[in-house]
Amino acid sequence: MTAATVDTASALGLHRVREPKGVLPQAARRLDTDPRLAPDEVRIDVSCLNLDAASFRQLREEHGGDGDAVRAAVCALVRDRGKMHNPVTGSGGMLIGTVAEVGPASPLGLRPGDRVATLVSLTLTPLEITDGLRDWDGLSERVPARGHAILFGRSVAAPLPDDLPDELALSVLDVCGAPALTERLVASYAHRGTAPSVLVLGAGGKSGSLSLAAARRAGAGRITGVVPGSAEEAALTAAGLADAVIRADARDAVALHALIESRGGPADVTIVCTDVAGCEHSAILATRDGGTVAFFSMATSFSTAALGAEGLARDVTLLIGNGYQPGHSALALDLVREEPGVRALFDRVLVPAGHGAGR
Repeated sequence: MTAATVDTASALGLHRVREPKGVLPQAARRLDTDPRLAPDEVRIDVSCLNLDAASFRQLREEHGGDGDAVRAAVCALVRDRGKMHNPVTGSGGMLIGTVAEVGPASPLGLRPGDRVATLVSLTLTPLEITDGLRDWDGLSERVPARGHAILFGRSVAAPLPDDLPDELALSVLDVCGAPALTERLVASYAHRGTAPSVLVLGAGGKSGSLSLAAARRAGAGRITGVVPGSAEEAALTAAGLADAVIRADARDAVALHALIESRGGPADVTIVCTDVAGCEHSAILATRDGGTVAFFSMATSFSTAALGAEGLARDVTLLIGNGYQPGHSALALDLVREEPGVRALFDRVLVPAGHGAGR
C-alpha cells in the first residue's frame, strides 16, 4: 500500500471500521471509537446531539412516545454500533461540542477549544456516550449528551456562531443542505431568464422554511408551501415566505394533485422536506414534465420515487438531497439572521427552553 493510499484511507475513516472490513464508515455495522487519534483526526467533546427528524419520529412511534424507551434505544444503538445510526431510517443526525484534540496532519483548520457543529452525519461519525443520556427525556430531537466523537480528514465542521443561540444554530446547520440546493436549482432557471415556480412539501418545518426563503432570494416565481395542519398553515401564512399555502396530507398523491391543479398547476421545482414516508408520488405528480424533484426527507424510498415516476409517465429529474454544498452553512445561517419569517418558524418549532432536560 502506497503512502497516498494510506492517507486516503485515513481521511475517509477506513481504519475506524470494525465490521465489516473494507466498507466506508457510513456503511459499516460498527465503528472504532478509540479516543487516540490518527494524525489527520480530530476529537470532539460532545455536548449535544441533534437526531434527524425522520429517525426521531420513527423511534418515538416505535416506542409509543415513551421517552425512557426512546432514550434507552438511542443509547443501545450508539453502544452497539459506535455511532448513531438508525437501521430503520438509515439516518442519524449531527452534534455540537468542543474540540478537545487535533491531530498534527488534520486539514480541518480546527483548534482545541473551538466550539463546533459537525456537518457530517452521525451515521459515519465514531461516537461514544459516557453519561447514559441522563439529561435527556427522550421527547425531543435535541439530546444533551456527554462523550466524544471523532472527525476524519474528509469530515466537515463549522464553528458555532456567536450571535445565535446554540439550539437555533444546531437546528439550522442540521438542514443547511436543503436551502443550498434549492438556491442552486432556482438559480439555474434564473440564469436562463426564467423565474421557476417552486413547491415545498413540509414547508412549515426547518428545512422547508429555509428552502422557501432560498427560493425567493434566488429568483423564483410563484412559491407554494404545503403543510399538514391548520396551525402550520396559520404560521406559514403569517411568516410570508410563500405566495400560497396549501393544507394537505403530502402522502395523499391524488388529493394533493387536485389541489395543485386548482391553484396554478404543477411546479417547475419541488422540494420534499417532510419527515414522514410515502410522499414520493405526491411530489412527482405535483411537478411538471421536465421539472425537478429534490428529496431532502430521510423517510424517502428512492426506489418508490424512481418506479413511481416511471409508472406515472412523468418526465422529471429526481435528485437525492445532498447535505453538503460549498457555502451551505453560511447561507442557511444568513437566512435565519436576515429573514424574519424564517426565524419566526424556527422559534415556533424549536423545543422550548428546558424541554428535553433531565429527570
